[in-house]
Amino acid sequence: MTLTAETNDFSALAASRRSTRAFTDQEIPAEVLDAILADATAAPSWSNTRAFRVALATGERAQRLRERYGRLFDEEIEAHARKAADPDVVVPVPDGDYPVRKRYPDELRPAQIEVAKLLYGIYGVERGDIEGRNRVNRRNVTAFDAPVMGFVFVHEDMLPWSAMDAGLMLQTLFLSAKSRGVDSCPVGILATWRAPVDEEFEVPEGYTFITGFALGYADPDAPINAMRAPRPAIQLLEGK
Repeated sequence: MTLTAETNDFSALAASRRSTRAFTDQEIPAEVLDAILADATAAPSWSNTRAFRVALATGERAQRLRERYGRLFDEEIEAHARKAADPDVVVPVPDGDYPVRKRYPDELRPAQIEVAKLLYGIYGVERGDIEGRNRVNRRNVTAFDAPVMGFVFVHEDMLPWSAMDAGLMLQTLFLSAKSRGVDSCPVGILATWRAPVDEEFEVPEGYTFITGFALGYADPDAPINAMRAPRPAIQLLEGK
């Protein structure tokens, strides 16, 4: 059986999916969202346990979450600014299940720095412009105003396999979305805070919040959506 055509079609689809950081306010039709979720069930899973849960927020719920996350972000930034002048100021401690902010290992920092230069460069923000960087980062916590905000939880007793399964599911979901003209972006910073999601959804016991994501239609006029991060080849280990 020849798979050339199908392979080329898939390669084009995979290459076309990019992290979108500016969305229009166009809603995703319910039947399209349902089809995307149905496709995501095709992702493989450790012993078929599918030890993850997904929450989707649209409409007024998504707006509440954007506002709540925005307030938390602003409160933390303001506290850090006050602390610079008064060491006794207490900075709010994020309530996420995992430490989202940490220094990248030295081996991986060059890639992180390269993509940061690309991103902030499009916004015209210099490295030392803390205010500008905060302004750009705030867009992350509102999921770039996407009409659908997603939240992924993994079973803590099944780690690391539940996290692996969640990643497989998300890539399948993102590719299915792209095949239907829907754009996406993983938004890990949302996992900095858990309370906003707990206020909106019934999360089962034992499930920890690992990442958020955004779904919607890319704003064709937003310069940030022209960003093209490098896609280096998979690094294969040499045999001994």
